Amino acid sequence: MASPNDLQFQEFEEAADLLSADPGASTLSVSAPSEPTATAGTPAAGEDVKLDLSEDEEAHQESSELLGGQKSSGGFWTFEYYQSFFNVDTMQVLDRVKGSVMPLPGRNFVKHYLRNNPDLYGPFWICVTLVFSVAISGNLSTFLSELGNPTYHYRPQFHRVAIAAVVIFLYAWLVPIGLWAFLTWRQGTERQVGGYSFLETVCVYGYSLFIYIPTSILWIIPFDWLQWTLIVVAMVISGSVLVLTFWPVVRDDTKVAAVATVVTIVVLHTLLAIGCKLYFFQTAPHTPPPTTTTPPIHTTLGVKPH
Repeated sequence: MASPNDLQFQEFEEAADLLSADPGASTLSVSAPSEPTATAGTPAAGEDVKLDLSEDEEAHQESSELLGGQKSSGGFWTFEYYQSFFNVDTMQVLDRVKGSVMPLPGRNFVKHYLRNNPDLYGPFWICVTLVFSVAISGNLSTFLSELGNPTYHYRPQFHRVAIAAVVIFLYAWLVPIGLWAFLTWRQGTERQVGGYSFLETVCVYGYSLFIYIPTSILWIIPFDWLQWTLIVVAMVISGSVLVLTFWPVVRDDTKVAAVATVVTIVVLHTLLAIGCKLYFFQTAPHTPPPTTTTPPIHTTLGVKPH
């Protein structure tokens, strides 16, 4: 049996030759644990040791941060800054769309669906789709309502697309900007008033407009009573999303300010829906063509005397 002295590490001649050939080479020595001593260039006990990560380890750390929900974004002039606003998948967008058409009491849209990850992808495409659906459906509704009128000549009204784009995008951006600025101001005045970020406010307004896409398509049916029934249903659903989201933020404010804020949100939302209905889906009453009656001609026969 080998003695304990035989099991100790021995110096090899090859190692000595290598050190003599390259004196600057780094070596690793293994020794028994002893009391920690501080030497020059070596951190003492209790000090932090900084390790230099290789490129693979750095890449692994970056991927771990992304998986953990930490977004690395540069300045607002970089593409990466705006890319983070569209960093959502299809399931997240569909889940938020479902939440915008099925509002439930006590379910805040920001806290249950956005979850500190608002996006601009869904609101942008919802607004674009709504622009074309309102303009095209308005043209079709006018054509169907005038069907059978011999004096009507159909002309596509392409300018409605531009008008719809201006109205919808201004509403989807200016109203959230005003609401966000007001809530930020109230936060400085009343400490108990909460608030959302600007991106969260825009995101809520964008998804709240989704219900008007199927509603505008159904507005093609040329029945006035049906169109007004659909607009009331859409306003209730869409307005409920906004009220259930912003009421918990303003309810701790003064009673007058809280009620005025919610009423303003509902009124502006109602004006958008009614304005689109009256402008794009206005059905002209059928007026029968005027009938011209010719007055009777009275002829008298005179007999000339001889």
